[in-house]
Amino acid sequence: MESTQPAISVLLVDDHTLFRSGIRSLLQRHPEFAVVGEAADGFEGVKRAQQLKPQVILLDLNMPGISGLETLQLLRTDCPDSAVVMLTVSEDAEDLSTALKAGASGYLLKNIDTDYLTRAIRRAAAGETVVAEAMTAKLVAQLQSGAAAPAPSELDRLTPRERQILDCLARGDSNKGIARSLDLAESTVKIHVQSVLKKLKLSSRVQAAVYAVEHRRQHGG
Repeated sequence: MESTQPAISVLLVDDHTLFRSGIRSLLQRHPEFAVVGEAADGFEGVKRAQQLKPQVILLDLNMPGISGLETLQLLRTDCPDSAVVMLTVSEDAEDLSTALKAGASGYLLKNIDTDYLTRAIRRAAAGETVVAEAMTAKLVAQLQSGAAAPAPSELDRLTPRERQILDCLARGDSNKGIARSLDLAESTVKIHVQSVLKKLKLSSRVQAAVYAVEHRRQHGG
């Protein structure tokens, strides 16, 4: 029986034509995905994203013209509803941390296998955070040596339940996982997550995870 779910729309932004062709060909084998467009540089990527409003944007980090990080910043402003996942060869912890703090929904390496990529796109489309396993330890190390954490007064705005939710976000848990661990309805978890983001003036659950890890490091929590 065929799925009645609409296909997840994907935009590819990468300056390597062969790489884009390969990813397009790979995703076309899966009816749950629809590659709605491609772009060879950041400016074109932002323009195409504005036109197509894809659910997921796979964005290269190193491109001519404007960089992937600069493109990401423009996309977060112009296309806030699209999940932007960096797909790169860079294993630099600073690139990873900077991308996540700038609002990327994930950071994947180009050497990942097909199954991992398709799972990651599904998760990103569902609002989850996706970070390549090889980069997770580097992210923690980068955060531990990073800049000063936000003021404790910001955390004081959260209720005890919202602090629990924030701890779960720091672990990278999905809404379903949080609901299971805290014995809550998934719809309730979504409301709590939105409340946490609003109170802390953050734009994504990835930024909330970074906030939580940095705060824990600063205050020994």
